[in-house]
Amino acid sequence: MTQYETVSTDAGEARVTWYEGTRPRAVLALGHGAGGGVEARDLQALAGTLPARGVTVALVEQPWRVAGKKVAPAPKTLDTGWRGLWPALARPGLPVIAGGRSAGARVACRTGRELGALAVLALSFPLHPPGRPEKSRAGELLGTGLPTLVVQGGNDPFGRPEEYPEGSYGLVGIPHGDHGFALPKRAPLGQDEAMELLVEGVAEWISSLPRGTG
Repeated sequence: MTQYETVSTDAGEARVTWYEGTRPRAVLALGHGAGGGVEARDLQALAGTLPARGVTVALVEQPWRVAGKKVAPAPKTLDTGWRGLWPALARPGLPVIAGGRSAGARVACRTGRELGALAVLALSFPLHPPGRPEKSRAGELLGTGLPTLVVQGGNDPFGRPEEYPEGSYGLVGIPHGDHGFALPKRAPLGQDEAMELLVEGVAEWISSLPRGTG
């Protein structure tokens, strides 16, 4: 069952699309990136698959996106919107996994521990701006203080899997995937197969988390 909820935050009105899990053991809250919304293929793949596997998925639209703006605000404003949404995400009384793609992954990394998240899921974490590896954002990822999983495309210009520093987080690579996990036509695996790899990697990680969520 899909439900829609509008939530007021100090950054404006946000929107949550709920995909209720079958006998859910956790909520996976997923924010979108700076260049798109919750229609992203990875977010939709997780929302379409995980509820049947006992995970409620909440796709979160930041206030700037709900308001129809084209450009994302500063990180501090994104964090404010996410914090304002958190009580709604925690309302079901289940452990909440903070997650998102790209800019949404950075928000989850920065705020997960303070908000009491069980873990952090970072999809297409932008390790650095394209072509600027010296501008590393690894500190956000390494500083979550929580169980963390990164899912990264093999050809992501914001950071390929082999560029990631050593750390206590998990890393699932999607071969040939770009920042949106799109694959070139010449890739040896298809788009559906890539999304299956992503979903299976996330599902296995969730099942391994503590506090009775597995």
